[in-house]
Amino acid sequence: MRVLIVKISALGDVIHALPTLALLKSTDPSIEIDWLVEEGFAPLLEGHSSLRRIHRLGLKRWRRQGWLAALKGVKKTIAELRRENYDLVLDLQGNSKSGLFTLLSGGALRYGFDRDGVREWPNLFATNRKVSLGADSHHISDRSLAVSRAAFPGDREIALAGPMEIQPQAAVSVKEQLAAHHIDQQPLLVLQYGTTWTTKLWPLDCWQDLVVKLCDQENLRPVLIWGNEAELEACKEISHASNGRALIWPRGTLPELAALLQRADLVVGGDTGPIHIAAAVGTSTVSLFRVTDATRNGPRGDQHIRLQSPLDCAPCLRKTCSRDEECGHSISVNQVLTAIRSLLPGENL
Repeated sequence: MRVLIVKISALGDVIHALPTLALLKSTDPSIEIDWLVEEGFAPLLEGHSSLRRIHRLGLKRWRRQGWLAALKGVKKTIAELRRENYDLVLDLQGNSKSGLFTLLSGGALRYGFDRDGVREWPNLFATNRKVSLGADSHHISDRSLAVSRAAFPGDREIALAGPMEIQPQAAVSVKEQLAAHHIDQQPLLVLQYGTTWTTKLWPLDCWQDLVVKLCDQENLRPVLIWGNEAELEACKEISHASNGRALIWPRGTLPELAALLQRADLVVGGDTGPIHIAAAVGTSTVSLFRVTDATRNGPRGDQHIRLQSPLDCAPCLRKTCSRDEECGHSISVNQVLTAIRSLLPGENL
């Protein structure tokens, strides 16, 4: 059987859908699985032992090139999908964009969410097997698994996150960089400041206070990661507060980021891609949730601690808010430090 997974974006959502691979392979190891994903996220899936092929969508690039380029790109992708003769398609996205490719993929059986589960109602026209989500599908990973279990029934125990496989070349690169910075012989703590929404951010002054305490009280040298220029500038301010003891990690490829997070003993950050990658590669996390729901999006299991804003309006899913500063500081530095101490190995902790 040949199956197509349609999960195009975003980074965290793609990572949350990974347990579907384990579910399908546990049903029948001979199942051939392909994945349709935005080209920017494809490197994280490359070389995965459970995947036969990755179809790369260049939607963002095509839009920059104009409508004609977008039309040609979409037409070419649909032709590639139809040539594969898929027996079954799993639309794990549930919006209009994923629905277009699901509908035109040529797959006879097209599974997706029902009216209450889709993100955008036109997606309902793309699927011919609609799955209702029960109370046990609150977590975003369980949403994907619910659709997958409808297509492949059975009572199988699946890991809460991942699997994500580390590319050997990326692992070697990270090992060499850690040795060059002389931080390969101590507990490795990775901090992720940035997120996609400003209302998801933990305040800059909290990060600064945290790194000072980690350096002074715990004798650690935290590693700061970043994904764009605004996050880099914030990392510079955080590192400056520690007199440069907190190391700003050079931005590399997505596979190198995954290798760094796999090598880490603990990763701390908000509701953002690197936290979910860390969980998928088996690394402990402390995650900070403000406007989003920790029970829906956060890493699960004993090795993960999720801290939710205690405000009565949280989680609110608002991208702007008059209580933004109050909400950000409602998760205290001492709470985060206590969580780190409980999860990070080392005699000095």
